[in-house]
Amino acid sequence: MGRTNGCWSRRRFVGALAGAASGLTACASPSGSSAESAPRETPASSRASRSPVPKGTPSPATSAPAGPRPLYLGTYTTVEGGGPGVGVARYDTDSGRITGTGAITGLINPSYLALHPDGRTLYAVAEHDAGAVTAVRLADRKVLGSRSSGGAGPCHLSVDPGGRWLLSANYTSGSVAVHPIDSSGALGERRETVTHSRPAPGPGQDGPHAHQFLTAPDGGHVLAVDLGTDTVYSYRLNERTGALTEVAQAHTRPGAGPRHLTFHPGGRYAYLANESDNTVAVCGYDIRSGRLSIGAAQSTGTGPGTSYPAQFLVTANGAFAYLANRGDNSLTRYAVEADGARLRLLDTVPVHGDFPRHIAFSPDGSLLFAANQRSSTVSVFHVNAADGELRLAGEPFASPVAVCALPL
Repeated sequence: MGRTNGCWSRRRFVGALAGAASGLTACASPSGSSAESAPRETPASSRASRSPVPKGTPSPATSAPAGPRPLYLGTYTTVEGGGPGVGVARYDTDSGRITGTGAITGLINPSYLALHPDGRTLYAVAEHDAGAVTAVRLADRKVLGSRSSGGAGPCHLSVDPGGRWLLSANYTSGSVAVHPIDSSGALGERRETVTHSRPAPGPGQDGPHAHQFLTAPDGGHVLAVDLGTDTVYSYRLNERTGALTEVAQAHTRPGAGPRHLTFHPGGRYAYLANESDNTVAVCGYDIRSGRLSIGAAQSTGTGPGTSYPAQFLVTANGAFAYLANRGDNSLTRYAVEADGARLRLLDTVPVHGDFPRHIAFSPDGSLLFAANQRSSTVSVFHVNAADGELRLAGEPFASPVAVCALPL
């Protein structure tokens, strides 16, 4: 979240969670529960794949799968009004209507979710002081076990495109971690933990705060976005051992507070959401070196009030980008120009919820889901493929403290 502005600072929030979660090492329940069983998903890519689709980008499918599709919702379990675990729902691919079906219980504060490339295993953070990451087999919703994230307040995770490594970011302790994934989808003991010790924290920050950890389009580099140090770190990931070797740092202007990075499908450019100063930036990316070059700050198109950019999405054809704005409670639409090198602000639309923490496309890109933390709702929009316009798909779906939406 933001620095220390008001009651929604992540550091204050995680501190409040710690009292309720103290003494709990992670999701100890041997199995989840739900009102329906999950279908076995068709593999999205093989473990040997080295051509990742940028995170948050819909696949280039031309039509949506027939029938209702699964939707998993991240939430907090230890706050007033929180959920019982990972929310389980279905959505209609034509209307966008969501129907709740139950929950995967026994998980603590699963505030961020990610899917294995083969579609069979779900991963969740356990966002509290004794941070952890958990694997869930979707075929029967069985919790396959949890591992320490090596830090406090894990807020983001992703799976490398080959499906061998889980990457996680610990916000409170400012560290990133690497866990091996075995053939069943379960997690092994942590192989690497790196705490961001340099540069010094930015203005108003008390230390490093890793907010995202993802694989770059070349497949061999992984990038960590740290809000506390105003830096994006590039690492070489050893695919055999899981070790990280730092190869570059990219610095925003002081106090920008970078939060989330999303790559253009072409792989040469990425878009950075700066939470603290309410700006975005186009970044160049060198595939050979893993070095990111951060461009000038640009407007989010939000109004005069306080707003915190949360996350970018880019369409599969690279034509449009969307930004979630917490505070302004809007979605900004950009035209992507010059093969990804330029963003042109088109407009903003109301998100019809309060504090959109996370946004995601349906696999075919025809729907956009927004998880609204303060209003405990999920808004769904139809995405016009021709001009990128967003149209609300009915009333938002009620979901306790919705902070992550993962449509399959």
